[in-house]
This record gives sequence, structure tokens and C-alpha cells, in this order.
Amino acid sequence: MQFPSYNCAIKCKQVAYGRRGYQPAPPPPIRNSRLFLAVFSAVLGNFSFGYSMVYPSPVLPVLQGPDADPRLKMDTPEAALFGSIYTLGAAAGGLGAMLFNDVLGRKMSIMLSAVPSYMLMGGASNRSMLYVGRFLTGLAGGMTSASIPVYISEISHKRVRGALGSCPQITSVAGALTLYALGLWVPWRWLAIAGGVPALLMVTLLCCMPSSPRRLLSLGREEKAEQALRWLRGPDYDVNPELSAIQLATPVYYKPILISVGMRFLQQMTGITPILIYLQTIFAKMTHISSCLRYDAALVGAVRLVSVLVAACLMDKAGRKALLYTSSMLMFLSSLTLTITSHTTPCPNPPNSTALFYNSQNALVSGTTGASPSDTSLIPVVSTMVFILGEAMGWGPITWLLMSEVLPLAARGVASGLCVTVSWLTAFALTHAFTHLLDLGLYVPYLLFTVVCVLCLLFNAVCIPETRGRSLEEIENYFRTGRSFTIGSRSTSLLEST
Repeated sequence: MQFPSYNCAIKCKQVAYGRRGYQPAPPPPIRNSRLFLAVFSAVLGNFSFGYSMVYPSPVLPVLQGPDADPRLKMDTPEAALFGSIYTLGAAAGGLGAMLFNDVLGRKMSIMLSAVPSYMLMGGASNRSMLYVGRFLTGLAGGMTSASIPVYISEISHKRVRGALGSCPQITSVAGALTLYALGLWVPWRWLAIAGGVPALLMVTLLCCMPSSPRRLLSLGREEKAEQALRWLRGPDYDVNPELSAIQLATPVYYKPILISVGMRFLQQMTGITPILIYLQTIFAKMTHISSCLRYDAALVGAVRLVSVLVAACLMDKAGRKALLYTSSMLMFLSSLTLTITSHTTPCPNPPNSTALFYNSQNALVSGTTGASPSDTSLIPVVSTMVFILGEAMGWGPITWLLMSEVLPLAARGVASGLCVTVSWLTAFALTHAFTHLLDLGLYVPYLLFTVVCVLCLLFNAVCIPETRGRSLEEIENYFRTGRSFTIGSRSTSLLEST
């Protein structure tokens, strides 16, 4: 829709201002402090998500050790179930988000995810309590991973949406790093209890935060949407152009949903979830330096955090697609290196290990063994870190951001839940199959991940649009017209000038 007379009046005023030697007053600035507070309140759920996802990494070696409580002691199949059942819960959480995101709203869906599952694991007296607690933390993680990116995307403006859209991944990585660090000194039961603190703080803060203005508009609650937007942007900000731009969008469903589902499927098929869940077990197969092994996971957590921070800084400068290309190449090169080294070099056994390890034929067995430090090779460890670094720079944070950007408003609540369900069902299948793939040799899963990285490169080149610097309404219109990023209204131009 065009407004010729209005555009002409604006141009005449600009010419008049130029002749008189002065410029019109700039529009009132956007104040981001409350927006940042709302984002911080929401991403505390992602902190719990990252914390709980890698919880088995320091815990499984204890539960499989010789000193474990007989009621809680796990063998290889039980350990595999404990590691993978989280992803099954996350898939169920994605299904729940498909309903709650639109029925209750984004904010309430996030708050609903704060289930008291950590206390169940912290006070577990048998394996069933551990499994149920682990499933419930996955349920919460699935709901937050479907709701938080959508909430942040809908309350943000395009100048900061890229950076704020990477905050869920930053806090998720920070949660994992916290778990790794605490796992060096804190007993596993107290690790579970500590995981409930961020969720409690999240619920408390979100009670004071506004709902998504875009969802309020979709429900016809214009006054509430205006109040929420004014709270987020500051009292001096003119909210009318942004409200008009939101109302002018026309939803188109199928292509953006397929792109979002494809991104989430490929991101999980890179193998990042089983690698993170079994990180210490994997490192135990790669090195004999037992004195340093306990710090490897914490070091990887630090590398992930730095990588996501770098991605957040470059998201709105280099663009989404450039970071995805870089991420895909780093993952491809590192997984290819891991495939070659694991195929040509026998997988060593860690000294005095009773957890999952491999004999000279790479068969999964249990027992106690020793090894010579002379067999140590740092190449697999470094390659694993490069792989995790690459994933954290692109396919980790950006696919969550793009999911919340390209999905149309009218279908965003349900479609985000669908994407998360597909994502975590894929993660469950891959995580559960990971230990069985290792029976065939370490190179088998790494070869699969290498092929997937090539598919990630092709998918980025052919299917994913560049959304840097575009409003959510412009992105919707791109999928509607297939030609350009514009919704053809003066309101958008005014919004872009703020």
C-alpha cells in the first residue's frame, strides 16, 4: 500500500528544510534498558536448558564408578538411556509449546517450563527417579527452546534483534560451562539442586515483564500491545509506525516452516548433542592424561562461550549466512579430521576407567585398564574443540534466531513447537544410537557428521535467506512475494529511521 500525497508532503518538507539550512528534529530515541531486562529474564530459562542438557557429563562417571550407590549404579544401556531421555522430554516439550505458545502466550509458556525436576534428581533414591527427573528437565528445555527465541524476536527491534537473538545460545552455553565448572568440585546431588535456582529467578522476573506486542495485536488487543511496546521502547518512542508495520504483514506458511524444520533437523544431525552429553566419555577415549582430563569439559565450555559471544558481535555486521558458511566449514574440517584419525588410530583406553571405553577392536566394553601416556594424541581433542567452536559460532545460535525470524506471526507459536519437536526427536534418536554406532568404530559417527556438514553448506546456499537488518514484517513479505524485502508502506520507512 502506498500513500502518494503523504510521501509528496514529506519530500516537500525535506526540500524546504534544505533551502533554509536546517534539518528536522530526529525521532525520539529507543531506550533499550527495559528490553534488555525482559530478554535477561527470559534467557534464564536457556541457562537452565544448557545446564541440564550436559548434566550427565560429570555425573555418569560417578554413577558408573565402583563406589556408586547400588540403587543408582548404571551399566552401559542404562547410562545411554539416562543421557538420551532428556532429548525425548525436550521433544515432548516442543509438542507442549505448539499448544501453549498460542493458548497461553509466549511469556506464560516460558514460565510454565519451570517444573521442579531438579529436586527429584537431587533427592533420587533409585534409578527411576533419576530417569523421571531427567525427562522433566528435558520437557522444560523443549518448552523454553521453542518459546524463548520467539518471545525475544517479537519484543526486539531489528537493530538489536540479531545480538539479542543470540542471547539464548549464550546463556545456554554459560549454563553448560557452569555445570562443567561446578562438576569439578560439587557432588552430583548438589549439582541437581543448584540447577533449580535460575528457573526460580526466571519465573520471579517474568511476572513483571510484558507479553509479546505482536501476539497481542494478533488477538486484537491493540491497547495492550501499545502499552507493551511503549514499555519496551521507552516513554518517548512513537509506537504507531511500528504497530502499523506489524498489522500490514501478510502471513505465508509453508516455505518458512520447511526452512525452519530443515535447519533444526540438520543442526541436530551434526552430532552436537551426543558429543556434548558424552563429552567426558569421548575425551576419555582420546587421551591418557588423566590429570588434565577432568578439565577438558570445562575448557570446551569456555570455548563455546567465547564462540557464541563472537557470533553475537558479528550477527548484525557480517550477516547470518556468512556465519553459517564459516560454521559449516569449521565443522566439516574438524569432523573429517576426526574421521581420518579415528579410522587410522586405535581408540585408547583411559587409565583406571570403569565407564564406557573400547578395546583394541573398538568394541564397547566395561572394565578397568591402564594405558601409556606415550600413546597420547592431542589431534582428536583439538579437532573436537574446533567442531564445537564452529557449531557455537553459527549453526547453534543462528538457527534458533532464524527460526523465530522467518516463521510467520500467525503460525509462529505452533510452528516453533513443531521445529523443536523435530529437533529433539532427532537428537533423541542420534543420542541413543551414538553408543551403538561407536561399536562399529569411532570413525562411523564422525563420518556421518562430516556428510551432514556438507548438507549444511548446501542448505545454507540454496534455502536460507539473509535476514540481517530486516524487520519481521519485511521477512514475512519476502516469503509472500519471493522478490524483495519490503512491505511497501511508509510506516516501515519511518520505523527504519528510528
